[in-house]
Amino acid sequence: MNPLEVVELMCPWCSEPISLTVDVTEPEQDYSEDCAVCCSPMTVHVEVGDQGAPEVRVEREGG
Repeated sequence: MNPLEVVELMCPWCSEPISLTVDVTEPEQDYSEDCAVCCSPMTVHVEVGDQGAPEVRVEREGG
């Protein structure tokens, strides 16, 4: 199993498509990352299921 997975999401600020690479070796993670398009900060929530597939949510940070 690859420890990193690429997920496609929409930025919660600019609504542009973005790609995030997440570490699936940790079952739960919360961290900040800036949008690659508009540079606005977002909080990334990652939960890895039993099969190793990540479920990723992003939300605006500070707004």
